[in-house]
Amino acid sequence: MDLTRLRVLAAVAREGSVTGAARALHYAQPSVSHHLARLEAEVGVPLVERAGRGVRLTPAGVLLAGRAEEILGRVGAAREEVEALVGLAAGRVRLAAFPSALATLVPDVVARLAAEHPGLGVGLVEAEPPEALAALRRGAVEVALVFEHDRSPADLEGLVAVPVLEEPLHLVTSRTQDASLDLTLLSDAEWIAGCDRCRADLVGRCERAGFTPRIAFETDDYVAVQSLVAAGAGVSLLPALALRAHRDPRVRARVLPGAGRRVLAVTYGDRPPPAARAVLAGLTTPAAD
Repeated sequence: MDLTRLRVLAAVAREGSVTGAARALHYAQPSVSHHLARLEAEVGVPLVERAGRGVRLTPAGVLLAGRAEEILGRVGAAREEVEALVGLAAGRVRLAAFPSALATLVPDVVARLAAEHPGLGVGLVEAEPPEALAALRRGAVEVALVFEHDRSPADLEGLVAVPVLEEPLHLVTSRTQDASLDLTLLSDAEWIAGCDRCRADLVGRCERAGFTPRIAFETDDYVAVQSLVAAGAGVSLLPALALRAHRDPRVRARVLPGAGRRVLAVTYGDRPPPAARAVLAGLTTPAAD
């Protein structure tokens, strides 16, 4: 029996008419009638009969329509399982992530995927959150690893985000500077700011402490930030992942109480492909600190 004809019979049973089935399946009405006639020829018994201006299922039609729903459901499940197997065994997934995550979280995930799914290829793209989310929306990547601050949340409209971790922010100073964590004592200092979102968070924290920071330099490069701090060019705030990726021994880094940012794994829609789900699992499964 042809699956298309079984699908037509099931639709007639659900919709109660040939016209309704044609509308639900986006078929022309004569096409539905043709598939029903061919199915009757295949099984050798009438499946529908005239009832006024419409049709109704014969007892054989009712029986076969019930079985058709079961058969089609089983076929659909089998197709999903095969797609999942193929997607993990010979597929490819693309992940966009910000630099410090690429240097810390992502290598462990890639290694675990290689061990668990040897045929799965992983493509990596370095991108700050706005660019990573734009790539996700246009289909250039399947997963975006981003961060957000309270004062600069990520634009997640139409997307699905899964929490990965909360990372603290550190006050980074030279080793010769005062060890206080009171930002008000640094109101006269020069500051080194990062990306637009990090800068907005820095300015907001300083303003809440009663002053507007004097920003002397701006760079997304956490290695350069620490070198500038070590040289006495200013002070800065850096997240934990940046310090885990690179730690300059010439600087002092201390957790700033109440300061942090959220790291999120983002997909397009709540049913990402199997390979993307494997990446999400790798990112959200607790790993070594």
